[in-house]
Amino acid sequence: MGDYDIGKIDEVIHGRLRLGVMAYLANAEVADFNELKAILEVTQGNLSVQLRKLEDAKYVAIEKGFLGRKPRTQVRITPAGRKAFAVYLDALGRLIGPQS
Repeated sequence: MGDYDIGKIDEVIHGRLRLGVMAYLANAEVADFNELKAILEVTQGNLSVQLRKLEDAKYVAIEKGFLGRKPRTQVRITPAGRKAFAVYLDALGRLIGPQS
């Protein structure tokens, strides 16, 4: 039970929607806001709040711009976010223990 340390679970990542964002970005690297909204099946307001928490923790970078005349928001995982997500997955794996 030496590896059983619930304190190593990152609360910023552990929220369901934030975990979904991090898992998606860990594979995709970058995603449009509307893409994340559709994949996670959340409202625009809820996603905005969750992304702000990840951005405040420096786990994602949000880039606003235009594609032609249409506004576009892209979300990118940062190196710090990638590292934090790896640590989170490791801590979660240690809590769960080996699966048979």
